[in-house]
Amino acid sequence: MKDISIEFPGVKALNHVHFTMETGKVHALIGANGAGKSTLMKVLSGAYSHYTGEIAINGQKQDIRSPKKAQDAGIQIVYQEVDTALISYLTVAENIMLLETVHSMGKKQLIKWTELHEKAAAILAGMNIEISTKKLVSELTLAEKQMVLIARAISQQCEFLILDEPTAPLSHTETTELFRIIRDLQKQNVGIIFISHRLPEIFEICDEITIMRNGEWVATERIADTTQNKVVEKMLGQKLEEQFPELHTQIGNTVLEVNSLSDQDKIRDLSLHVKSGEIVGIAGLVGAGKTELCKALFGSEKLTTGEIILHGKKLKLRSPHDAVVNGVALVPEERRKEGILVLESVETNLTAANLNRFTKVFGFVDRKKEKENAKQFIQRLGIKTPSEDTKVQNLSGGNQQKVAIGKWLVAEADVYIFDEPTKGVDVGAKKDIFDLIAELAKRGKAILYATSELSEIIGITNRVYCLYDGQAVKELETKSTTEEELLFYSTGGR
Repeated sequence: MKDISIEFPGVKALNHVHFTMETGKVHALIGANGAGKSTLMKVLSGAYSHYTGEIAINGQKQDIRSPKKAQDAGIQIVYQEVDTALISYLTVAENIMLLETVHSMGKKQLIKWTELHEKAAAILAGMNIEISTKKLVSELTLAEKQMVLIARAISQQCEFLILDEPTAPLSHTETTELFRIIRDLQKQNVGIIFISHRLPEIFEICDEITIMRNGEWVATERIADTTQNKVVEKMLGQKLEEQFPELHTQIGNTVLEVNSLSDQDKIRDLSLHVKSGEIVGIAGLVGAGKTELCKALFGSEKLTTGEIILHGKKLKLRSPHDAVVNGVALVPEERRKEGILVLESVETNLTAANLNRFTKVFGFVDRKKEKENAKQFIQRLGIKTPSEDTKVQNLSGGNQQKVAIGKWLVAEADVYIFDEPTKGVDVGAKKDIFDLIAELAKRGKAILYATSELSEIIGITNRVYCLYDGQAVKELETKSTTEEELLFYSTGGR
């Protein structure tokens, strides 16, 4: 890719970017949120057609202006937002063979269902993945959906496979499995472009790395010739600061108490408590029940037994509305699906959770007051956006996450629940999010921080509960534990 530039209203997303790679190599593409990584790959995969510059494969110029053109050139992409790329009401086999089915449409031929399932099963078997091809995609876990997308990509003639944050929804075991698949594809001379914020993974799996910053190319190097710290400094354009803030909060009385909570599926007899000014970690691997617990405390999961007590008062949470009214806020893991209104402006999103504050008589919204509030929070949270009127879908992942958090700061809750808040977020934006959370604790808020990133639990929390198979198997003081101990209990150690 040579001299690639692209603009969106008010944003120059890429500025004369060069990118070169070979088949049979795993090439990392890294940069802070908004650096242009995903945009560059969307150009390569044909999602954006209004770019300038050249793309060539084996010296042959390619006019890639549509996904079909990219696929014909052997380029496949697996996006980070897996749900938007799959059709939930179709089976695993139908989703894997989707491209082939669509390409053969118009030829007036019947679909041979047995053959379709056999082909899909063979692809999954080749990847050493055990998922029934007859299962509906809506029944799959996030990790399984990711594998189905990779299976679909390699069901076609694939020379270059782009993986956008592929390990974000995966557990440690599933990541190991993904890396095995990547190495197998490498042996078959497929070139893998690996977009990730997880530096240890990049240094484990990749041969080369390209670093971007503010829509421009910064450097391309062999992994063997650089270090993680050097990469971060090039990403941020400055020396690496301490990531986690000092926690000097006054811990007060118990705000939230959960006793013997169970839901219909995942959570089993779970008890915990959080005090004001305290950040309590919920550590656990993917599938341990962290998300289900967060949703249950926010009134969106049906409970069978147990009680939730806030400020000494027993809560009846029939819906998220009940939770919001009682001062409970949730920043969910799936931000694009559940945490933000992607087609609305930054301004609309920031006031969505507390419209009463901006409503005049007869229920009309005070636009002037709403705009002033949005501008204030954009500045306070460091949201990088051309204006408060920009649609949230045009922001980078880290800035979308800041909007998802910002709306609850406007609403002023008592309990803040964060579910994987740094998923798909770069080093710079992570630091901003940690500072925000520390600031909330300083203001006496009770905070639950659920993540599978154990280094974050150690860095940001006061106390931690380890979840395994839907149960809180161990409670630990953060200052007297280690990542190894957390992992031990999170994997079922006793």
